[in-house]
Amino acid sequence: MKKQPQKLNLKGKKITVIGGGLIGASWASLFLTQGMNVAISDPKPDIQEYFYGKLDSNIADLKKLGYKIDPNYKSHLSFETDTATAVKGADYIQENGPENAAFKQDLWQLIEANAPEHALFLSSSSGITVSQQATKMKNPSRLLIGHPFNPPHLIPLVEILIGKETADSQKLIDAAMDFYHSLGKVPVLLHKETPGFVANRLQAAIFRECVSLVSAGVVNVKELDDIMTASLGIRWAVGGPFVSFHLGGGDGGFPFFLHHLGPGMEGIWKDEISKPVSYDEKTTQLLDQQVKEHYGNKTIAQLSEERDEYQIALMNTFSKMK
Repeated sequence: MKKQPQKLNLKGKKITVIGGGLIGASWASLFLTQGMNVAISDPKPDIQEYFYGKLDSNIADLKKLGYKIDPNYKSHLSFETDTATAVKGADYIQENGPENAAFKQDLWQLIEANAPEHALFLSSSSGITVSQQATKMKNPSRLLIGHPFNPPHLIPLVEILIGKETADSQKLIDAAMDFYHSLGKVPVLLHKETPGFVANRLQAAIFRECVSLVSAGVVNVKELDDIMTASLGIRWAVGGPFVSFHLGGGDGGFPFFLHHLGPGMEGIWKDEISKPVSYDEKTTQLLDQQVKEHYGNKTIAQLSEERDEYQIALMNTFSKMK
């Protein structure tokens, strides 16, 4: 029987966040809501200024989601430029370094040599597998992927992935599942290593078709975004593709859908518009021009704030219904 994630008391536990950029700052904000002692390890000289610039808005978002915030949460935060020092005494390590396999290999070798035996090693990598990252570790089975969907302090999904199977694999998987579950996340274990994992592969496949349709002149970028948010965005937010098509088959369910609507879908797969696309100069200029035309009247910060407000409202509605 599949083990259900357990709720842990994380208060007072030390977590080292490797990399305090966009993803690291988002993760760290969430960790602080649990009363964890958060050490940010980042060599950039302006990291504290950057981090505090993100922290207040992230905490405000988490309050809207119902997280109870310790008013003294900033006292649980520290910064350390030296990674070896930062991981000493850590119970958890969430790595958010550059998406570079060689960098991560050296990093995990350093972490393993300096972190406690009980520390849980977790990488936020969006596509570099455990097997690729752990080549220089003495015990590569200690490392797991804990890949969030951006921004981690808001979006529930965390993809869990292991590399080398060992006798301790299930114990480590359970520990990772319990940890993320305790943070209010939805951890999902992937059963095989695959580049890009699952959510990003789906995103890439959909965006390929988006680029194809825009470059073919069927729609512009704003019209495509409107189509997505007014249809699939709503449908798939409450039920994924498989259950949606199961319902799309009416009383006959998924078999009816495959028999009657499947051939039409296969025809779309083979349609000439769905041709291979690439970010060549012509396509890149077209997309960039249209994005500026339709979204250039607002800053990235303004667009991010609007996105987060909508996501928080949606998540709070789901929470009330559940």
